[in-house]
Amino acid sequence: MNTIGYKIKKTIIYICLILLAAACLLPFLLMMINSTRSGVEITTGFTFIPSTHLKENWEQLFDYMNLFRGMGNSLLIAIPATILSGYFSSITAYAMAIYKFKGNKIIFGVIVVFMMIPAQLSLIGFYNLCMTLKLIDSYIPLIVPAIAAPGTVFFLRQYVQATLSPALLEAARIDGAKEIGIFHKIVLPIMMPGIATMSIGAFIGNWNNYLVPLILLNTPSKMTLPVMISTLRAATNLQANQGAIYLGVAISVLPILIAFCFFSKYIISSISAGGVKE
Repeated sequence: MNTIGYKIKKTIIYICLILLAAACLLPFLLMMINSTRSGVEITTGFTFIPSTHLKENWEQLFDYMNLFRGMGNSLLIAIPATILSGYFSSITAYAMAIYKFKGNKIIFGVIVVFMMIPAQLSLIGFYNLCMTLKLIDSYIPLIVPAIAAPGTVFFLRQYVQATLSPALLEAARIDGAKEIGIFHKIVLPIMMPGIATMSIGAFIGNWNNYLVPLILLNTPSKMTLPVMISTLRAATNLQANQGAIYLGVAISVLPILIAFCFFSKYIISSISAGGVKE
């Protein structure tokens, strides 16, 4: 009787998970289908049957923008910002979690406070700073500030405290390893699951960043993909551009899916490598 009840409970859980996965994938499916439909067909309602206007939407999309240039510009910002954020956040989190120094708790409190402050509040001051430094229409203000990621530092600090054994560090110091060497050879591999997890969110955030590039970038050839797609949406004949907008959004999602699959593989492999067999 207990076995039957367990199987019924397991079946119900699987059914709920399948329905939840279907609900999450449904918007992506509709986006892909709408990228093959015309604007008139999209306004009439949704359907699960693809249409025959993919070529027209493709031509309409490239009449207004250079999609691949926009993707290249977004990658030029998202990749360095993600790498720098992951590295410097990890080394900062490691230092705050392991080393005991005066002001450690104060600095951590400041980081927590900055996590609760919306970035939009500092947008005007940030724009004035970029004007003073003559960094308007440059990618530097879009990459360098991403290094300071309070949320990533907070998460990785808690991750280090939960996973890293101080005895492992003491053994490395006894063997004569330097502190920077200990971080790169011992600590960084242990932190890779946490870094990979936060890097997914960092890459998505930098890739989808719209407001700051819209304000700072003036040259059309330097604009990122979200800004380029917004110019298509602001075109005069919005109904005719609906299919092209869906196609542009569908293409823009592909690098995010690739990045998620790439980092997820590292997360799974790192967790599996650290598993304990009984």
